[in-house]
Amino acid sequence: MTTVKENPTLARQATPIVLRDDERQRCEVWTRVMGYHRPMASFNTGKKGEFHERTYFSEQRCNLK
Repeated sequence: MTTVKENPTLARQATPIVLRDDERQRCEVWTRVMGYHRPMASFNTGKKGEFHERTYFSEQRCNLK
């Protein structure tokens, strides 16, 4: 295992990055709707609510044999 002393890159990665609010940028979330991708910002109120109510399929939790 390499130590911080052997690899100075590890020391830089250990320091958390702290941003001021004026340095931040909004993250644009896209989702697939009816076969194409659209940004969530273009959704109306009902479609945004629908998006947040979605449940996601998890293959590991299925009991198919």
